[in-house]
Amino acid sequence: MAQSLLLDTDFLIDFLRGQEQAVAFMEEESRPMAVSALTIAELHAGVRDGEEKDQLAELLSLFSQIPVDSDTAAEGGLLRRDYGPSHGTGLIDAIVAVTALRHGLRLVTLNARHYPMLSGVIVPCRKR
Repeated sequence: MAQSLLLDTDFLIDFLRGQEQAVAFMEEESRPMAVSALTIAELHAGVRDGEEKDQLAELLSLFSQIPVDSDTAAEGGLLRRDYGPSHGTGLIDAIVAVTALRHGLRLVTLNARHYPMLSGVIVPCRKR
C-alpha cells in the first residue's frame, strides 16, 4: 500500500490560490492525506472571514487531522534546535516533521530544505 501524505501549509496555500501544479497534484493523487493541527492553525492565521473561511473548512474536512501531543512537541523542539541554524527549520516545520515521522507519512511541501531529517519529501511545485 502506498504511503499516506502529510500536506504542509505552503503547499495548501498554493492549492487554495489555484496554483496550476498544486491543483494538478491534488487532482491526480489518490493516496490518503492528512494535515497537522499546526498547519490548520497557520492556514487560519491568514484566512478572511466569509467565503474564504468556508472554503478552507471544506478543504480541511477532506483530510485526517493529526493533533500535536507533548512528546511530538518536545521532539519537534529538539529538531528545531538541531536543524534551525543550518537549514532554516522553524519550530512549526520541526513539529510537522516529527508528525510525519511518527505517523509514517510522506511530507508534501514547497520547501524541502527545511526538512533534511525526512526522506522522500514530495515537492510538487516550486515556490512563486
